[in-house]
Order: sequence, then structure tokens, then C-alpha cells
Amino acid sequence: MIGALTLLLVFQLIGEALARGLGMPIPGPVIGMGLMFLALVLRKGPNDELRGTATGILQHLSLLFVPAGTGVMLHFQRLADEWLPLTVALVLSTLLSIAVSALLLNTLARRTKSKGEQA
Repeated sequence: MIGALTLLLVFQLIGEALARGLGMPIPGPVIGMGLMFLALVLRKGPNDELRGTATGILQHLSLLFVPAGTGVMLHFQRLADEWLPLTVALVLSTLLSIAVSALLLNTLARRTKSKGEQA
């Protein structure tokens, strides 16, 4: 478990270093997550230790929303002042996510169907 947590934190550190070093507007943990995804694709998936650690972290994911909820309450007046652009951004990003997911599912379903017909 310590090795898997270290691996997760190393990728986060690499992402943070890249984000700050290159002045990128993307958060470091997001860059680190993308790099880890690429590493896992190249390795053909996570090992059992990493899989178990990730499952354990995901089981307690709700605890990670406590700081976010505190931040919302801390900046409540700003949210009240800028509710319209925030609402528009949330609705548009949700619709875009649904559309991209539907297109990806459709493409993958067609690809799977065509491979099944070839076999």
C-alpha cells in the first residue's frame, strides 16, 4: 500500500512540477493523472497493489468533499454574485460531457460489433 500511495504522489508531484515549471493553466494533479493514465496504458493496467489502494481511496471519496463544501461556504457571497455564469458553465459542461460520452459509446459499440462480425 505504501508503494502504491508513493506512486500516486510521485505522479502528482511530476504533474505539479510540470504545471508550475511550464506555467500551464491546468492543475498539476490533473496533469499527473494524465501521465499516470498513459503509464498504465503502456503497462497494460495497474498491478494488484495499486488496484487495492485505489479501491480503498475510492471507498472514502466522500471525505474529500468536506474541504470543497467548506470552500463553498467560505465564498458563498462570490457564488451569489456570479450565479448566472456558473450555472451556464455547469449546464453546458454537463451537456458536453453527455454528448461526448454518447459519441464515444456509439463509436465503441460499432467497433465491437464490426469485430464480432469479422470473427
